[in-house]
Amino acid sequence: MSYQEKRTIVSIITGLFILVAYGIYAFEKYQSGVIAADDIKAWAGIMLVFIGIGVVLAIVIQIVFHILLSITIAIQERARTGRCGDDKEIEKTISAKMVTDEMDKLIELKSMRVSFIIAGIGFVTALVTQLFNYPPAVLLNVLFISFSAGSLLEGLAQIYFYRRGIKNG
Repeated sequence: MSYQEKRTIVSIITGLFILVAYGIYAFEKYQSGVIAADDIKAWAGIMLVFIGIGVVLAIVIQIVFHILLSITIAIQERARTGRCGDDKEIEKTISAKMVTDEMDKLIELKSMRVSFIIAGIGFVTALVTQLFNYPPAVLLNVLFISFSAGSLLEGLAQIYFYRRGIKNG
């Protein structure tokens, strides 16, 4: 499995964790009556908190992922060559495994299209909820979930394209 695939899987798991945590938290608060469906300020605050948590968590998890990946590569290199090697050799090996090429960029662009389509559909759906007089909190939740789902599906599309390949055109 390539570096890009591993990084994408870690991002998907992080995003899924944040989305599930938000869903459980928001549903529990709504069901218990702490937040009303028309309290847009409370819903916006909760979403902003979870966005902040998601950003911080994604950064920390990616840092830990890269540290663990570097250690794994160093151990594999030592097992392959039978010697420890210096830091420059290990750094060179790590850099070689983390290279992104034109195919990686193309996969990123094609999968980003999936994310934009899902986010766009979610945006239109959110606007439609207002035509049918749903509370503004529904609009916010549809937007939040569609953007999160778009990000998750972007990651899944990347995995798909790395496994299946892409046709340039």
